[in-house]
Amino acid sequence: MASTFSFDVVSDFDRQELVNAVDQTNREIIARYDLKDTKTTMELGEEAIVINTDSEFTLDAIQTILQTKAAKRNLSLKIFDYGKPESASGNRIRQEIKLKKGISSEVAKQITKLIRDEFKKVQGSIQGDAVRVSAKAKDDLQAVMQRLKQEDYPMALQFTNYR
Repeated sequence: MASTFSFDVVSDFDRQELVNAVDQTNREIIARYDLKDTKTTMELGEEAIVINTDSEFTLDAIQTILQTKAAKRNLSLKIFDYGKPESASGNRIRQEIKLKKGISSEVAKQITKLIRDEFKKVQGSIQGDAVRVSAKAKDDLQAVMQRLKQEDYPMALQFTNYR
């Protein structure tokens, strides 16, 4: 039996679920009567989604549809970082939605500080864009997970490699 147990705190999302959510949103844009003639395009890139539409009103409707589809597929809405809507050619509006992945160094420091202050038998270490949490007892690790779920961080947190 291992002498210490550990898990990683990461911020990631299922890319295939995001692809499915964007595809469903595109289908709904084509099917909906109020959005059908707007010539709206929505493109998923490696690190961002780009929406090109004709007005602020349709942009808001498309964002709502995207959020609904993402939530139904168990994607956190914290992965979306909405940029400012900007003017595009032909009196159109373009918006870039960046996709957040990985834990920033400031948040990683906050997480390790919280672990250090509240859990004396648990160690937290920053490893790139993840935080490794280790302890001798699984109960301590589960207590840390519960505590981290109570906090509101600017990104979605997942717990992986629990062993």
